[in-house]
Amino acid sequence: MAKGAQDDLRNFARQQLKKKQGFKNYLVVYAGVTGLVTAVWFLTSPGSYFWPIWVIFGMGIGAVATGLDAYGTNWSKPITEADVDAEVERLGRRG
Repeated sequence: MAKGAQDDLRNFARQQLKKKQGFKNYLVVYAGVTGLVTAVWFLTSPGSYFWPIWVIFGMGIGAVATGLDAYGTNWSKPITEADVDAEVERLGRRG
């Protein structure tokens, strides 16, 4: 593997590790906020409409999106020289 390609791969791996770390941090914050808003609801109006569900739901959407970005499919795989060559080939056939 060429030096530049290996550097690109290492940079990509570093970015993925940062995303995974960020996702874990988000989950800790998510759990804390969920506990906090649920405690506020319980202390102020137990038995009434469970309004914290909207906070939990909204942050849950963020958790899913962050998790997919960090651990999801190969949507963000690194672009290789073979990918570039294949795209050039495809574009050359169009014209």
